Amino acid sequence: MGKASRDKRDIYYRKAKEEGWRARSAFKLLQIDEEFNIFEGVKRVVDLCAAPGSWSQVLSRKLYLPSKQSPVSKDGELPLIVAIDLQPMAPIEGVIQVQGDITNARTAEVVIRHFDGCKADLVVCDGAPDVTGLHDMDEFVQSQLILAGLTIVTHILRPGGKFIAKIFRGKDTSLLYCQLKLFFPVVTFAKPKSSRNSSIGRNNMCRSYMYFSLAAASVCFFVSSLFRTY
Repeated sequence: MGKASRDKRDIYYRKAKEEGWRARSAFKLLQIDEEFNIFEGVKRVVDLCAAPGSWSQVLSRKLYLPSKQSPVSKDGELPLIVAIDLQPMAPIEGVIQVQGDITNARTAEVVIRHFDGCKADLVVCDGAPDVTGLHDMDEFVQSQLILAGLTIVTHILRPGGKFIAKIFRGKDTSLLYCQLKLFFPVVTFAKPKSSRNSSIGRNNMCRSYMYFSLAAASVCFFVSSLFRTY
């Protein structure tokens, strides 16, 4: 059975269509919030590798729209949401779109400007490379994407903030866990129930970001480069 046929029989695919989500992955972020309450106290959030925009939609519906509709909210107090991707997206209410590269320092500068010099309370990333079917290669490329996300996180996330990202489960997951622990004392791997049973994907939940030195980021990349080569 082809991918399109499987998708049409998938309950979350159908629910996404019915509820106006751009992709079924929206339910993953909703379920992560149900379990970990990640949106509590969040006023500034960044969505990395955001296209086609399902996670940005969740952020809009869970953070921006309720605040906008509240009778006591003022314009200056509305949550700020910035979505970053190399590809353009259709507009989403309350979401500022930045078409840029997450590995470029200028992208981080643009985000901080949109936050009026402040930093994010939460950074999320559901980005993933095109899967080749070669598990080791896919896992490696995904881990490098997460480390690229971690690099921009060190520029835009406030101390004590949270980082949510997709990982591919594999034999090197423990290495990635150790790298994330350099920055976050609490790192949890979870698989939301909306993830397909056949999926090797997981989401890591990182809490209580500790900013101490960009040298730690350099260590992450150096150790990763020594650990495996392709």
